[in-house]
Amino acid sequence: MGSFESTLVLAAVVIVLLQVSRKLAVPYPAMLALAGMAMAVLPWVPDIALDPRQVLAVFIAPALLEAAYTFPSSALLRYFVPLFTLATVVVLITTAAVAGLAMVWQNIPLAAAVALGAIVSPPDEAAATAMISQLQLPRSTLAILTGESLFNDTLALLLYSAALGFVAADNDHAAVISQITLALPGAALLGVVVGAIYLVLGPLLSGTMSGVLLGFVATFGSWVIADRLNLSPTTAVIAFAMTLARYLPGRQLAHDRVFAGVVWQLTVFVLNAGAFLLIGLEARAIVLRELAHNNLGNALTFAVGVFVVVVVARGVCVGIYYRIVRNFSRQRGQKVSVGRQSILVAWCGMRGLVTLATALALPENFPSRDLIVLSALSVVLGTLVLQGLTLVPLIRALRFAPDTSFISEFSKARVALLDAALEDLNEGADERQQLLRRTYEIDKAITQKSGYQRSAHALNALRCRLVRVQRVRLLELRRRGELEDDVFRELERTLDLAELAATPTARLEMT
Repeated sequence: MGSFESTLVLAAVVIVLLQVSRKLAVPYPAMLALAGMAMAVLPWVPDIALDPRQVLAVFIAPALLEAAYTFPSSALLRYFVPLFTLATVVVLITTAAVAGLAMVWQNIPLAAAVALGAIVSPPDEAAATAMISQLQLPRSTLAILTGESLFNDTLALLLYSAALGFVAADNDHAAVISQITLALPGAALLGVVVGAIYLVLGPLLSGTMSGVLLGFVATFGSWVIADRLNLSPTTAVIAFAMTLARYLPGRQLAHDRVFAGVVWQLTVFVLNAGAFLLIGLEARAIVLRELAHNNLGNALTFAVGVFVVVVVARGVCVGIYYRIVRNFSRQRGQKVSVGRQSILVAWCGMRGLVTLATALALPENFPSRDLIVLSALSVVLGTLVLQGLTLVPLIRALRFAPDTSFISEFSKARVALLDAALEDLNEGADERQQLLRRTYEIDKAITQKSGYQRSAHALNALRCRLVRVQRVRLLELRRRGELEDDVFRELERTLDLAELAATPTARLEMT
């Protein structure tokens, strides 16, 4: 079977597994990870060779852009202490613990051991937050988990790059240290500059495919330029995304925003699926080489040991942090309950795309490369299967109190928006203005009565039902030959927009 046919089969398998994961309410990366391992043993699966330097840019940059663009910047200051602890302290301790295990058990050189620790230290909370965001959980927990997965990548990849630099630089360690010192501020400045350029060029291309393409060029361009300048590519992409999140919404058409969001969401998903399948193929080659050298048993045992250290290190660090928070609050006379949150945060340590991509990006001649990649695969599979499949039952067992702050804040803001529209509609006798005014007043009354999202659900359901009725009639008119295709498409687009307007935003997200 050729590469093209193999790719189609793999895509079909991914589609089936996606439906299974949705039915079972489990994170889809767990399903894809198992599929990647299963596919790796099939003889017709092709060997795919990638440039290690391009792997990181291709797989990580889009995911970083999506996460950074949607992350609430106000949460960075509000939850600075837990974010700093999880994104720096926990990453450093996990890296040190894994590196120590690698040097003692396998006699791996220090730089290579640090690279292994940096590869497996950053959790990927994308799968976890995709599941828990559908449940009634404290918004602070969601913000902390999302922010951790965004900012811990920066430190982990900085340690990873430093380890690769020390391996390649021989004795010129001073040059590597100077590059690391400038990596973060230089990359942040680069990301802001690229973002400013995009804000100028983007509106000129609004309503065109070129506008979406410009987003890809700017995102990958930020990464590539930062990489060529020996800066932090992750920081550059994060700074670029946050610049857009702050200034782009008022300059972007609604159609462009919806279309670009779907394109980026699909891109991130496809790259996630590709990464898990590629790591499976890589594992096959490693297992065959280890079997040839009779080292497979020792390598697998070490890989399981790395997985255990990673899980234990996160649990211990998170437990100590929340105990310190509780004791500090008691000294100040405050009563804080953090037990359930600490358990959830400790268990949300699933590794994913970053770990896979950095493992694949290791040069072929890197010390102990096969052992490092196999250990990374063990950590990804272990955390996705063990923690991913038990995450939702754990959340239900913890019984978090529902957090209604989002609904309250949403309703208050919506009333303010409706008031602005009503102020603009004067009391004139224009029939169209009066019709719109009554519509806005009804929406305002619904919002003020008992929260827009609950009360408007039935109204939106009715609107969607009426849209479907109109759609059936539209198709009948087309079958009868009473409509030309151009008229049909325009009416279809009108109904599509009406259905989108009556559909909750959560249902518009693709999973």
